[in-house]
Amino acid sequence: MTDRFLPVAELDTLFDALAADGRRIIGPTVGDGAIVYEELDGAADLPWGRVVESAPGRVRLGDGDPARAFDYGLGVTAWKRFTHPPAVPGARFRREDDSLRVEAAAGSPPRLAFVGVRACEIAALRIQERVMRAGPLGDADHVARRAASLIVAVECARATDTCFCTSMEAGPEVSDGADIAMAEIAGGFLVRSGSAAGASIVEALDLRPATEAETAAAAAQVRAVREAIGDPVAAEGLPDRLRNALDSPRWAAIADRCLACANCTLVCPTCFCTSVAVASDLDGIEGTTERRWDSCFSSGFARVAGDASFRPAVADRYRQWMTHKFATWWDQFGMSGCVGCGRCIAWCPVAIDVREELAAVAPIGLPSGPPPWPASPGSGRAPEIGTTPPPVRAIARIRSFARETADTATIGLAITDPAILAAAPGQFVLVEQPAFAAPPISISRIRPDGLELTIRAAGPATARLIDLPLGTEVAVRGPLGRGWPISTARGRDVVIVAGGIGLAPLRPVLDSILAERPRFGAVRLYLGARSPADRLFVDELSALGGRADLEIAEIVDRAGGDWLGRIGVVTQLFDQAAWDGSRVTAFVCGPERMMRATAAALERLGVARDRTWVTLERNMACGVGTCGHCQLGPFFVCRDGPVFSLAELGDAFMVEGL
Repeated sequence: MTDRFLPVAELDTLFDALAADGRRIIGPTVGDGAIVYEELDGAADLPWGRVVESAPGRVRLGDGDPARAFDYGLGVTAWKRFTHPPAVPGARFRREDDSLRVEAAAGSPPRLAFVGVRACEIAALRIQERVMRAGPLGDADHVARRAASLIVAVECARATDTCFCTSMEAGPEVSDGADIAMAEIAGGFLVRSGSAAGASIVEALDLRPATEAETAAAAAQVRAVREAIGDPVAAEGLPDRLRNALDSPRWAAIADRCLACANCTLVCPTCFCTSVAVASDLDGIEGTTERRWDSCFSSGFARVAGDASFRPAVADRYRQWMTHKFATWWDQFGMSGCVGCGRCIAWCPVAIDVREELAAVAPIGLPSGPPPWPASPGSGRAPEIGTTPPPVRAIARIRSFARETADTATIGLAITDPAILAAAPGQFVLVEQPAFAAPPISISRIRPDGLELTIRAAGPATARLIDLPLGTEVAVRGPLGRGWPISTARGRDVVIVAGGIGLAPLRPVLDSILAERPRFGAVRLYLGARSPADRLFVDELSALGGRADLEIAEIVDRAGGDWLGRIGVVTQLFDQAAWDGSRVTAFVCGPERMMRATAAALERLGVARDRTWVTLERNMACGVGTCGHCQLGPFFVCRDGPVFSLAELGDAFMVEGL
């Protein structure tokens, strides 16, 4: 559409047209000494004559031309506050005797018009949309909010010292993605539409065409901004350079300054990590959940069962943030996770400048080696909505209970939902109940009429689950993740290695193999436990011990005089192995360090990396890859795994704190 001219005195006619379209208008205004995005009543609420002066660790409001409304730069927080709000209601649970009722939060998002959106912010909205629409389910709340919003963009006429959108190919020109695009020049605004919705509003304004001089002035203005910003980040090849800098000493140097305050992630327009908060009444009968913003910098973000963290150090967390934003985002979503808005630089209280740190950690000419994980097309790439079966929520009733160890029990769930019953060995479910978080639980047996879950009491939610009386109902969400590829082992020897509670997710593998035993070669089961009292499924293993077509070897870390078996670590069971590793497919589960040692031992025995399968434990809070907690390099473990071959993981599996 031809540019049209909107006189500055008539800017309120645009606001009136947006309001007549049934929209609340969100735009920049001054609040608490900064530029914030809030609801506006009219053009008078815009930050006329105010500019943002920013530098690493410093943001100040200054005075500019009082006749200009959009010279301010950027607001403190991004538009994701409205499309991906800081808090979103989840579900309501109510227990009535032994029965459980679950109601999902419902509501229609407001129709909003975002006024003053910059090119980098349009790019950020596009990135978030790619993230939130990915996976088996997508984020329905985000999709609805984004569909209900209309973008009125304004091209930048002034650069700040923290901008680097030019390096990220995200601005400063508004090329697409806006329903209405404007350029502020002397005396008014050039206006053009970019969608049918925008065109209907622009046509209602009845504006004259812009002159050639006005169009030239707008083009010169944004061209000057591009020249002022320059190209401060060497973006070409940056993902590969970062992938090969995981052991850089610079991470520790950054961590010495970083406060892990999470400011950078909270002001970032693309960060999407969330957690689920749980609330309940005093007696625990009724509970609610709420999704809230979280940050990979928070100390509990990478916490797993037993209160351990797989990223305990600040250096681990900063490396996670930077490598995700500039490298593994490409693996997952086919684009960068940064748009160069510079908010993370300006609002860092210790003035860490990501532009400087990228140059220091991953400089041009960094010696390159093999990537830490395979770079095959689509490796770790999030599937689109509908390409994998979506998980469902079903009500299940506890019908059996078996104590395995002092802190571990197996509960049997009666389930009728066919989608849940179609679960594959190696998949997991989230188990929900009022007043508690929903822990991810591996399926330890699949029956025609239900599931068995073997649960260790590692926290309040899991302790409560194994304390519920028979007949109690719980909600089960799943099946989730990728299971064991048992079919690929047909015609081959099978080695199953379990450490600790790791036998639970491997139990369905053994069930499946024994159900069609003639289709497999030799089957060997190697089991490790902390002590004899910590062994799982003791009676079942005793019964299986009499089979001539199954070899079982056990070892414990420590024992008293009543244990007549071997004492040591599980890899010692391979010391006398005489089998041909080239014929073996291996399935391994246990603590990560145990699995790393086992993987190395199996490789020495000739088991191929693409024939060695492990299942990983991460904080799989959402189960569909949208909360960010379970990331390992390019993978979201809950969505791309939890079962992986060593060949898929590459060296990422061996990097501590990744």
